[in-house]
Order: sequence, then structure tokens, then C-alpha cells
Amino acid sequence: MRIVKAIIIAFSMYSKIPMPQFQWKDEDMKYMLCFFPWIGAVIGGCVYFWGIICEKYVISLLCYTLIGTAIPLLITGGFHVDGFMDTMDAFGSYQPTEKKLEILKDSHIGAFAVIMLGVYGLLYMAAFSEIGDKNLLQIVCAGFFLSRCLSGISVVSFPLAKKEGLLYSFANKAGKNIVKVSLYLQGTLCMLFMLWCSLFAGMIVVIAALSAFVYYYYRSKKELGGITGDTAGYFLILCECSMVVAVAVINIVWM
Repeated sequence: MRIVKAIIIAFSMYSKIPMPQFQWKDEDMKYMLCFFPWIGAVIGGCVYFWGIICEKYVISLLCYTLIGTAIPLLITGGFHVDGFMDTMDAFGSYQPTEKKLEILKDSHIGAFAVIMLGVYGLLYMAAFSEIGDKNLLQIVCAGFFLSRCLSGISVVSFPLAKKEGLLYSFANKAGKNIVKVSLYLQGTLCMLFMLWCSLFAGMIVVIAALSAFVYYYYRSKKELGGITGDTAGYFLILCECSMVVAVAVINIVWM
């Protein structure tokens, strides 16, 4: 029953998928991060299904691209985009660490956040429009799962910038050893699936995801002294965009 509650909490927190309501207890949240990647599995399944529909009914490229881009946002409710925008405002401020942490807590949106969200949207849609091959689309869809495995690993492994907030609460209550083993195992299986879909493309996409992961660690530590809930959202957006762009380049240059 505790595992079921952990699944419900993960989907309630990180998606807009309707879930049963109950009071969250510390013991119920202990393994919640183990099931965070499953939201990515739902997103990936929906994106892949959309690609199959578009191919079967010869739906236009514009419609394929726009709805394919919107599906992750609709399922998550833009939860991670909010963190991306807050982080972009903080990183773009060039202020001391303390001031950047204050900016992260500010509910107002700055110009830099809007600009970078626009850049992200253009890059993501341009790259997604180039992905028509089924094997490559499968790799992209698996990327939603992998990005959440890496994000969960960062929560229980990376230094935290603040000793307060939602991320600190989740990291503090998590059964870290079991969560790490679970996420490492799930992430490894996801990478193997990518390599099975296409050895070369899968390898490039895994490198892109891990590069984003390493960059996230050093950038967050340098700018903020560690990660926060907002930077976790920033990483997901960065990682997923990196993987989609990598797949698009492979499709254009080598396919």
C-alpha cells in the first residue's frame, strides 16, 4: 500500500493526471522519487502514439510538431517550465548567490526568463519537426523517462542550495539508498533501450543527456551553491531539449 501511495504522490506532484486524494505522510513520500520517471514514461507513450496517428492519417508537419511539443506541457501542467524560467532569471541577473536565491523565490517573471523560454520553444519545435523515423522517435520518447531518472538522482546526490523548500523536504524524507539504486537501475535500462533502438543515435543521445547532467551540477554549484526545486525544473527542460536536438542532428546528417 505504501508503494501505491508513493506512486500517487509522484503523479499528483509532477503531473496533471487526476489522482486519488489523501493526506501525505513522511513514510508515504520515502520512495516517491523512485516513480518520478514513470511520468516520463506516460509522456513518452503519448508522444509516440501521437506520432503513429500523424503517420497513419497523414497529419501535417506543423500540427505534428505543435501538438508533439504541447503534450509534455499538458501532462505536467508546465510545472518544470516554471522552474526553468525562474532559474533563467536568476542566472541572467549576474548577482551574488544570495540575491540569485531571492530571485528564485520571486513569483514575478523577468525579461530574461521570457526570452530564454522563447529560445527553448523555437529550438525544441525546430528539432522535433525533424524527427520522423520511428526508431528515433522512440529514443526521444525514452528521453522523457531518462531525464527524470537523472533529475531524481540529482535530488538525492547533489548539494542543496537551501535547507528549506519543497526539494529539501523531498530529499530529506527520501530513502536515499533505495531511491539511488532504483533510479540508477531504471536509468541504465532506459539507456540500453535507446541503444537497442539505434546504437549510434542512442549513444549520442545518452552522451547529450549525461553532458546536460554534468553541466547542471557545475552550473548550479557555481551560481547557487547547489540545486533547488527551480533548478530541477531547469535541468529537465535543458536535458530534454538537448536530447531532441541531438536526435534531430543525427536525422539530418546521418539518416
